Amino acid sequence: MTHAAAEAPPRNHRAEFPIFTHATYLNSCSLGALSHRARARVNEHLDQWETRGASAWYDAWWGALADLRARYARIVGAPAGSVALHPNISTALTAIAESLDYTRRPKVIVTSLDFPTVAYQWLAKSAQGVETVIVESPDGISVPPELVARAIDDRTLLVATSHVFFTSGAIQDVRALADAAHRRGALLLVDGYQAAGQVPVDVTALDVDFYCAGGLKWLLGGTGVAFLYVRPELLPTLSPRAAGWFSHREQFRFDPRALALHDDARRLEAGTPALTPVYAQLGGLEILEELGAESVRAMTMELTEDLIEQARAAGLRPKVAATPDERTGIVMLPSDDPARDVRRLADASIICDARPGHVRVSPYFYNLRDDGRAAIERLTRGR
Repeated sequence: MTHAAAEAPPRNHRAEFPIFTHATYLNSCSLGALSHRARARVNEHLDQWETRGASAWYDAWWGALADLRARYARIVGAPAGSVALHPNISTALTAIAESLDYTRRPKVIVTSLDFPTVAYQWLAKSAQGVETVIVESPDGISVPPELVARAIDDRTLLVATSHVFFTSGAIQDVRALADAAHRRGALLLVDGYQAAGQVPVDVTALDVDFYCAGGLKWLLGGTGVAFLYVRPELLPTLSPRAAGWFSHREQFRFDPRALALHDDARRLEAGTPALTPVYAQLGGLEILEELGAESVRAMTMELTEDLIEQARAAGLRPKVAATPDERTGIVMLPSDDPARDVRRLADASIICDARPGHVRVSPYFYNLRDDGRAAIERLTRGR
C-alpha cells in the first residue's frame, strides 16, 4: 500500500523511523519504534566506550545521566531535582514501597485494570501486614474515581494506579484521585507508562505524590530506562530500606560505614545505570521535544479516531472509552483468537499485539491513516 506524503507528520518525522520502510507498525503501546536519532545516540555512546573506556564517565556519561533526569522532569512538568532514574517501573515501585511506613496505615489500593506489576509490589508485602485492596472495574474499560474514593479510609497509606489503562487505553481522572486520596491523608502513586509521551502530563497540576514512566513505549527510548518523580516536599520524609551507591550523596568516598542519602530524588536511585538505554532515550526525547506534547496528542488522536471509525464501519466493536477526551492511542479490537489474528496481520507486515480477547492496535504520531485502515481491512477480510 502506498502512503501519501501529504499525510506524513510535520517535518516528516515518520522518516526518522526505519521500520516503516518494510512494515506497518501499530504496536507503540508495547514498544516504541526505533528512530535514527536513538540509534545515533547509542552509537555515540559505543564510540566513547571503544575509544575512551572509563574516562568517558567524567566528562560525558555523568552529564548524560543529569541531562536525562532534567529532560524527563520537563516532559512531565516536574521541578528540578525531583526525578530519579531506574531501569524499569518495577524497581521504581520498589524504591517507593521500601521507603514507606505501613505501621499506622497498612492499606494500599489498586484497580483491576492496572498492569499487574503495580499490584504485585504490594501483594509481595502481605506477610508484613500490608493489605492490598483491588477496586474492580464495572465495564472492563475504566474505573470511576468515586469507586476508588469509596475504598479510601483512614487506614489507607497509598493509592497506586495507572494514568492510562493498558487494558483499554482509557485515561483516568488523576486529579480527582489525588483529591480523594489527600482528603483522607493518603498518597497517590501513578504509573504513567502508557501516558507519558502520548498524553501531556503536568505532575504539579495533577497534584500527584509519585509518578513513574519509562522509555519502552511512547517515550521512544526502548528497554532498560525509566524514571520516578517524587513530590519534592515528600523527599525528606522517605526512608529507603533499599539503597545503592548512586543514592549516596558522596558516593566516591566509598565509605561502607555510613549511608548519607542525596537530598533530592537521587536518594531513590540504586546502582549504576545502564548507559546504552540512557543514550537511546536521549535520542527519542529529541523527537518528542521538537514536536511538543500537544502536537503529539493531536496527531495521535486524529489517527486513533479514524481507526475507531473504520473499525466500527467494518462491523467491529472496539473496546474503548466513551468519549475521545478519555481515549488514547490504544484500540482494543475484539477477537475470538487474538494470537491467530496477530499472525495474520504479521503475514501482511502489519505489526500489532494480542491481549486476552482482543487484538491491540496502537497508532502514534508517526503513523498514517492508511496504516490503521490496512489493519482493519486485513482483520475483516473473509468475514
